[in-house]
Amino acid sequence: MKVEQIYTGCLAQGAYYIESNGEVAIIDPMREVSEYIDLVESRKAKIKYIFETHFHADFVSGHVTLSERTGAPIIFGPNASTSFDSTIAKDNQEFKLGDVSIKVLHTPGHTMESTCYLLIDESGKEHFLFSGDTLFLGDVGRPDLAVKSDLTKENLAGHLFDSLRTKIMTLADDVIVYPGHGAGSACGKNISTDLVGSIGDQKETNYALRTDMTKEEFVKEVTEGILPPPAYFPLNVGLNKKGYKDVDKVLSEGKNPLKPTEFEYTAENTEAIILDVRHQDEFAKGHIPNSIFIGINGGFAPWVGTLIKDVNQAILLVCHDDHLEETIMRLSRVGFDNVIGYLEGGYSKWEAEHKEIATVDTISSEEFASIIAKENLHVMDVRKENEYISEYVLSAKNTPLDYLNQFMGEYSKENTNYIHCAGGYRSMIACSILKSRGVHNIVDVQGGFTAIKNTTVPISGFVCPSTL
Repeated sequence: MKVEQIYTGCLAQGAYYIESNGEVAIIDPMREVSEYIDLVESRKAKIKYIFETHFHADFVSGHVTLSERTGAPIIFGPNASTSFDSTIAKDNQEFKLGDVSIKVLHTPGHTMESTCYLLIDESGKEHFLFSGDTLFLGDVGRPDLAVKSDLTKENLAGHLFDSLRTKIMTLADDVIVYPGHGAGSACGKNISTDLVGSIGDQKETNYALRTDMTKEEFVKEVTEGILPPPAYFPLNVGLNKKGYKDVDKVLSEGKNPLKPTEFEYTAENTEAIILDVRHQDEFAKGHIPNSIFIGINGGFAPWVGTLIKDVNQAILLVCHDDHLEETIMRLSRVGFDNVIGYLEGGYSKWEAEHKEIATVDTISSEEFASIIAKENLHVMDVRKENEYISEYVLSAKNTPLDYLNQFMGEYSKENTNYIHCAGGYRSMIACSILKSRGVHNIVDVQGGFTAIKNTTVPISGFVCPSTL
């Protein structure tokens, strides 16, 4: 028997490859399926099943494409309904895979079709639990994504409480837990950085599995402090229910080279967004006016999904040539399939042809410290609220990047707005959005709060120790 976790860091997502006696099951595959097919072929095995733990909201799964290419059936748990051929399993149903079995454990709560898969090994021992978004390490799935007119987040949390106690906590302590996500996913509040654990460990450390907790206490704890889901979540659920274009077609359509004049004409005569995915320092030094920065080397796909509200939005790319395919692929992972072209030769080609350019003013944290010591500055902190509450520049206002539209009125029209995040990535995104909206009196503080803390800038009402 072979069990392999295939982890995609940019989405903090775990897919799983299970093989026994030449037969393979894939659980929650990513949209680009060639890795699974190549692995199967290299091992001279065959994919027998494609299991989905639920209708994912944070990414587009590869189940449809993988089934089309291999002929393997797609299996969901009870309560699921799809527009494509699929098998809707029954609770406790077992699927034979070589010498092992995979048992369906219906665990509604995160969503009503949420299902865990329990691997029973050759000796009949319950060995691995593929827990999807029902149970994370240190947390559980948020219960607000499948809310309907007759189903509140409190209702879902109540179902999750029952599922955990009747289906999960009854398993042996030595059962290995393989979760659907790790730290950084928006599908939980406080997910551990660990990628594999055990039922016993979770009983001891996971707040949601406390044996002395009442259902009412559980519902309160899991529903408090949940930030609103990104706008693209329900759109991705729809794609995972109804199907989508083959990712190879998405790649082919996106790899449309446009010379600077063609790129400029397309940008002016369509409603496409110009998305610049280079490093924030490159963007600051020069970029196409009105382009939006979301760097490929940060939390790229989730930020695209959070800030660009429509997955059908036409996109024009500015990137380095060696990042083109990766960029289109990572956009497709969150359902953004409408890349209509890219700037051939990249930004340097645009600059070489003397096209109009824009820049973002930046200062170092030391320069920021020297200025703020002399005068009151209009400081804008675009980190998340919980980051800001923990520690902040004394005079800063919190305008989280996730909800920047709601805070546009907070930005001064007369005074310079000094913008920072934790390290410089999110603040440059904010700067690009503000400039595209006509707010140009902005300065980005390089290195963000991490760098600012090492200066004399007053933090959270206290003077930095370096001044003592």
